[in-house]
Amino acid sequence: MFISTGKCEGLGECIRACPTEAIRMIDGRAFSCITCGACMEACPNKAIRRNRYGGYVVDRAKCNACGVCEMTCPVNSIRIEDGVVKGICARCGLCVDKCPLGARVDAFDLIEDRQLRFLESLNLAVKPPVRRTPQSHEATRINVITDPEKCTLCRRCQYYCPTGAIIVDTDEGVCTECRVCEDVCPVGAIEDLEIDPEKCTLCLKCLRECPSRAIYVDDFEVKIRRPETELEGSIVSCLNCGLCAGACERGALKMVDGKLRYDPSLCRDCDETPCIDACPAGTLRMVDGELRGYCVSCGRCVRACDVSRARDFKTVRWDGSVSEDCISCGVCSEICPVDAITLKRGSIEVDTDKCILCEKCGIHCPADAIPKTTMKKRRITGGFTLIDPRLCIGCGLCLEICPEDAISKDESGLMMVDEDKCIHCGACSNICPARAVLFEREFGLSD
Repeated sequence: MFISTGKCEGLGECIRACPTEAIRMIDGRAFSCITCGACMEACPNKAIRRNRYGGYVVDRAKCNACGVCEMTCPVNSIRIEDGVVKGICARCGLCVDKCPLGARVDAFDLIEDRQLRFLESLNLAVKPPVRRTPQSHEATRINVITDPEKCTLCRRCQYYCPTGAIIVDTDEGVCTECRVCEDVCPVGAIEDLEIDPEKCTLCLKCLRECPSRAIYVDDFEVKIRRPETELEGSIVSCLNCGLCAGACERGALKMVDGKLRYDPSLCRDCDETPCIDACPAGTLRMVDGELRGYCVSCGRCVRACDVSRARDFKTVRWDGSVSEDCISCGVCSEICPVDAITLKRGSIEVDTDKCILCEKCGIHCPADAIPKTTMKKRRITGGFTLIDPRLCIGCGLCLEICPEDAISKDESGLMMVDEDKCIHCGACSNICPARAVLFEREFGLSD
């Protein structure tokens, strides 16, 4: 919850800024809703829900102003005026921003700071106490990743991966210098990607095995088609996050000592594909009735990448920090499969004890504010945003938070959305304390 410190002089800026009127002045000090959630539990109409900021919002379409929340509130913050519930904190943080004295703070920050100062006063060597979302910790995961600066997109790792856990997306039909043809030629007729016609027996094994389909036969002579421009594309591989194992209802996939293992005998005759749907990198797939695309950490790709050294085992770490590009859209919080992310205005809080580093948040982040190791990227390709004037309370939070200035107020005071500017990020929907934003979005693969 947000509380007022001893700096508070009763100026009332926080009260005027609060869109849900959840702050009151008592004996010259600002007091507000404590976000305990008692109102949500008591509501008979399920009209109150906890949002991604950790606050609570009222669905006015469901609320019938019965007054149960008002009677349940332990601090008498809730009241009903003209059929509208007021006094419930949505944790939007506007009160903190508007206080000129810096007297409004997050209670968790204050408690942590006071605990630390108390322990330091005892001359004890201490670590900061763990917060609700322990950002001092790191989420870690060990897997094979690709260094995009070194990778030449040659497809060599893809060819040698025994489980098909690596997918290289680049133009086919031209040589990528993977040297697989040299490896498979039974008579050693290919060296430095040049074919010796005197040695070549036209067995065509190189043609059949070439990952890029760049080898062809012209008048009984094997030739290699070379690229005219620099290769472009991407490489995506299994992240070893374990989401597929968690989703597998038959136990055919499981994590053993941090490594994926698969038993095909348990996977037979399975009509459902929850494991494939759960895969954030999109490498898991069925090929001729066989599950492919899971990394077993064998290291074959690392050994095969013997020129550029772009593939290697790495310990991936994330402390939950994001860049300043965060637009509070809430996509990360929505798609996180382990509920490890809580949305804040302009940032997020990550419970690193829960985070499994599946990178779904980074893959879907429209602002690229979250770090990721995979080249996989999904972009918002469409959707709609509409503000219902019957529910809108005119607080202006959506107007303030919109990263594209797509929301404006018309002459009558109604909030309007410019569809030509709107990117359907969802920031307005997440921050709206009245749930007045009707919103949907669609994702597609990045170009």
